[in-house]
Amino acid sequence: MRFGLFGTGHWAARTHAAAIDAHPRSTLAGVWGRDPEKAEALARRYGVPAFQDVDALIEAVDAVAVALPPDVQADIAARAAAAGRHLLLDKPLALSLAEADRVVAATEATGVASVVFFTLHFSPEVQAFLGSASAAGGWHAVRAAYFASIYGPDSPYDGSRWRREQGALWDLGPHLLSVVLPVLGPVVEVAAMDGPRGIVQVLLRHADGAVATLALTLDAPPAATAFELVLHGESGLSRLPSGDGDAVAALGRALDRLHHEVGTGTRGGGCDVRFAREVTAVLEAVGTARAEARTVRVTR
Repeated sequence: MRFGLFGTGHWAARTHAAAIDAHPRSTLAGVWGRDPEKAEALARRYGVPAFQDVDALIEAVDAVAVALPPDVQADIAARAAAAGRHLLLDKPLALSLAEADRVVAATEATGVASVVFFTLHFSPEVQAFLGSASAAGGWHAVRAAYFASIYGPDSPYDGSRWRREQGALWDLGPHLLSVVLPVLGPVVEVAAMDGPRGIVQVLLRHADGAVATLALTLDAPPAATAFELVLHGESGLSRLPSGDGDAVAALGRALDRLHHEVGTGTRGGGCDVRFAREVTAVLEAVGTARAEARTVRVTR
């Protein structure tokens, strides 16, 4: 499968390009970026052409891999799906439910396959955890904390404008929701409160009555970073494993899933644009809850 890569930043170069190049059934066929010089440099590294036009690269490939800010990604994904190209996207799918719905509508109209790279989902350890947790059932609550420290001259994300504007809710929130939703089910109501250093404290109520609390920041003191997700239920506690942290290998498994869906004609493998749309709906509701200091129902 020939992939067009959209994006030239750290994540695009170190993860997407590397994983596609290493995958036995995938070929990197071209690169497009908002900075033509960076696109040329990344394209030269892999011996492929750099494209100056989005639609020209879409036309030249079988699938697109997008590693761009979510507001830019959504438009490219919708155009690619409308052109019949399969989608390998990053989280979050979009920065609004309206844009997420546009991508979903385009995939449904053409029947293309889609995989959204929620990194945790493509860890074998996390998949085993989700399988056992879902089979056990009886969970009443989740408590989770994701305190990252990504700002500073040594971080590849220090200059990420969209992360600075949208904060941890939109960058880290999708990771936690990708684990919480498959276990506790759909979220129906949310509340939120802001804290120091960009902390967002989120409260979720799920359709079956279970609740989840998520604490997030991108600006934790380096000595205070943390990642933890614990299920509470009838059988006790269950703690999410951290996974091996190999993003390139994880994206390789995402590519495997996309190839499987294309080859078999199956759709909706758990991390498609429909699932990503559900995550976007929760994030948008939390954004409203923060802005208006009230409890908000999630748009279905």
